[in-house]
Parts: sequence; C-alpha cells; structure tokens
Amino acid sequence: MAIIKLQTHINAPLEVCFDASRNIDLHVNSMEHSREKAVGGVTSGLINLNDWVTWEANHFGLKMKMTVKITEMKFPDYFVDEMIKGPFKLMRHSHFFKSDGDRTIMSDEFIFKSPFGLLGKLVDELFLKMYMERLLTKRNIFLKTMAENSL
Repeated sequence: MAIIKLQTHINAPLEVCFDASRNIDLHVNSMEHSREKAVGGVTSGLINLNDWVTWEANHFGLKMKMTVKITEMKFPDYFVDEMIKGPFKLMRHSHFFKSDGDRTIMSDEFIFKSPFGLLGKLVDELFLKMYMERLLTKRNIFLKTMAENSL
C-alpha cells in the first residue's frame, strides 16, 4: 500500500477551497492533459456525500475508467472519496481543509494499492507513487490558482 501526503497553502477562504476541490467541472479542467471526463453519476457541479462519479481518462497510453464515491463529508472541514470500481485494489483520497487566517491549508492523503500482490507493490513504490504525486500536485496547483482568482 502506498501513501501520498500533500499540503497546499491557498490564499482563499476555507469554503471556496472546499467547494473547488469537490467541483466536477474544475476537476475535469485540471486533468485536461489526460483527457479525463466524468461519464457517469454526478458529471457536473458539486459532488456531495454518497454521490458517485465515473471518470474516464488516458494514462500510460490506455483508456481507463474508475468510479469513486464520496463516503465521508463534513462541510467545510473534510471529505473522502473511495474507489468502488476501477484499476486499483484500493484507493482512498482524504481531503482536509483548515483555516489559517485569511488562507486555507488544503491537505491530501491519498492511499492506494495496486492489484497483483508483490509485483503490484513494487510498481506502486517504484513508479506509480511518483506518477500519482505529480498528478495530484498538478491538480492542487490548478485548484489553488482558481480559488485565489475567485474561480
């Protein structure tokens, strides 16, 4: 199992950052490079507790689909999305938001596990963890820019 932890400081209010992070349209725009799009469930606007979305994207030259569900949410402090169908054996992404004066500290904890036992573990640690960290960082920079410019 691999764990990625990120922290992004955003010069925007807590509620703006929380909503930006769960906005399907902003997610699609932030993942333009992988041609990611929402193809099932909630496909536009804000995703809420117990909602689900199926994403379709191109990674490593392959078209992939993954369905995630919002399994926990407390506005505007945190929410959790978990894969219910897709390429990982396990995927859980926790999003935390903390006010710091006029700024917001957005923290991510992304936990994933590839299938295929020991081979999957090696792929996770030697390659996929770095790839996913770059992907999440790129997304967070996009969200930071959007939130700081009042979306």
